[in-house]
Amino acid sequence: MARRWGGWLLWTVAMMTVAGCATAPDDTAGQFVGRAVKVDGRTSYYQVFVPRNAAAAHGTLPVVLFLHGSGERGRDGRRQTQAGLGPYLRQNADSFPGLVVLPQAPNDQEWSGDTNRIALAALDATIAEFGADPRRQYLTGMSMGGYGSWNIALDAPTRFAAIVPVCGAVAAPRAVRPTLVVDDVAHESDPYAAIAQRLKQTPIWIFHGALDDVVLPEDDRRLYAAFQQAGARDVRYTEYPQGNHNAWDATYADAAMWSWLWAQKRY
Repeated sequence: MARRWGGWLLWTVAMMTVAGCATAPDDTAGQFVGRAVKVDGRTSYYQVFVPRNAAAAHGTLPVVLFLHGSGERGRDGRRQTQAGLGPYLRQNADSFPGLVVLPQAPNDQEWSGDTNRIALAALDATIAEFGADPRRQYLTGMSMGGYGSWNIALDAPTRFAAIVPVCGAVAAPRAVRPTLVVDDVAHESDPYAAIAQRLKQTPIWIFHGALDDVVLPEDDRRLYAAFQQAGARDVRYTEYPQGNHNAWDATYADAAMWSWLWAQKRY
């Protein structure tokens, strides 16, 4: 059963990370701006990629929530832009057409529980500040963030127009990391079928490397099979035959993935 957000008091405040006050970004080029969100009295810093000419597209911009992997955890509010989607955005700053919200999980925490509340609060603040289209909210994450994509999607199953989990899984990948799970279905006898039944109406494209020895691809294969068994509306699975754990560079450089993603919309 999805966790309920109601009854938890959320406060959000947008601000520049360094300057400490909200400042409108330069509209002539795509760029990152620092912001912060306050949830239950605790401030967490995050980044927003704002595309060029964002002001002119106010109200129509798509928005992507990106969840980083284990190596980008911390409280500096910047490390999460240095792997995965962040480098791709820098390389394509002049052409990327949407907003991207990049929250940061604290050290030794997973994308679950309070950390997911922070991510969603950052997404809400970005939609309000930059005028994103609420029908065009997308969710993606890599590795630990791939797990988090499932956790957040299960918590908010009607929110996102599409989901792109990259090299994630359902069960803990190793005994030394027992907390890295899709905890919303951890109690289920068949967690793969449970995810498929609850998200079968949401367009999903899963990516994984066949040679991944950090998070084995078996869980994603089982998830894809479960979605097929459930009669999912639009669930795809791409496995890179020669890919190891870094499936994110190839995924975020895939023009077909972006074309598919931007075409999805909630009604």
